[in-house]
Amino acid sequence: MNIQEATSHYEQWLGEHIDLIQSDITRKHQQMALAVFPFLRATYYRWAQTWQDACPELTDAPVVLSVGDLHIENFGTWRDAEGRLIWGINDFDEAFPLPWPADLVRLSTSTHIAIEAEHLCVARGEACDAILSGYTKAINDGGKPFVLAEEHKWLRQIALHKLRDPIRFWNKFNALAPGEGPVPQSASSVLADSLPERGLEHRIVHRIAGLGSLGRQRWVALANWRGGKIAREAKAVAPSACFWASNGSLPSEFYYQPITNSAVRVPDPILSVLESWIIRRLAPDCSRIELTDLPNDRDEFELLYSMGYETGNIHLGSPGAQVNILRDLEQRPKKWLHESAKRMSKLVISDWKVWKEVQT
Repeated sequence: MNIQEATSHYEQWLGEHIDLIQSDITRKHQQMALAVFPFLRATYYRWAQTWQDACPELTDAPVVLSVGDLHIENFGTWRDAEGRLIWGINDFDEAFPLPWPADLVRLSTSTHIAIEAEHLCVARGEACDAILSGYTKAINDGGKPFVLAEEHKWLRQIALHKLRDPIRFWNKFNALAPGEGPVPQSASSVLADSLPERGLEHRIVHRIAGLGSLGRQRWVALANWRGGKIAREAKAVAPSACFWASNGSLPSEFYYQPITNSAVRVPDPILSVLESWIIRRLAPDCSRIELTDLPNDRDEFELLYSMGYETGNIHLGSPGAQVNILRDLEQRPKKWLHESAKRMSKLVISDWKVWKEVQT
């Protein structure tokens, strides 16, 4: 099955589970042709289909509840119940039980590709070493959330960089328009219930965002509340592409809530899954951090180390993960992560070239 066939097959399967917005699917296809990095982000289904054949030596590793679609732009910030700024993994749409190295290989592959595109300046081998060092430290420590107050001030500066300015953020949301069709009643209800006051006047708009989930319905409730703007998003829940890649041999189950509940993590008090919708708060400091948001003056080794550590925080939510992962880690050869990421990068680039040629 080539990339075109895989994409068609996956989208047909996904459309049997949720309603898709065809104009967003078309946009997704166009974004996939632009460059390798957006192609990687948009095609987790292809990754789920190919990575185990490409990295057979990793498939017998202990299984943990994993992020699945992990990459260097799947990190962001949110406010906890105490108002503290928290940094960590931002999206669990593709969460699924996988061998523990799977998340690290995908994160490292995204780093390889970002380096090739000159989004990062660190060497590829050093990048993988940083990720694995952070991950190993987290597993040894038993994990620790990233609270950006007394500690991690450098990360706080990245999170509050000027490109995440509130005026710029809200201007973008104010420009959003209603969707082409009616808002589903279930989405309208859960959005209204997520607002801080019952009966608060608001308008609901269609949001085009992300790449892996582009095509799913995303609705945003915008309101003014006590002197400022607020927003809540409802995004349609879908089964992980890992279920599709298994040809239906694995149970269809949503793991979004279980993985966020079990991880070593400071919860986002708004984030929840209700009536097949993922509900989250959107704000300048409650959103994903893209590569273009990063300041020029940054410690990339430390950033990648932290991404590896946060991945460990997630994996530690699985029973017995600490002992099982440490035992398996000891048996892995030197540079295994770098070599696996190199292998997967070549596969991704090969698929992208075929996709780009057909699309253009």
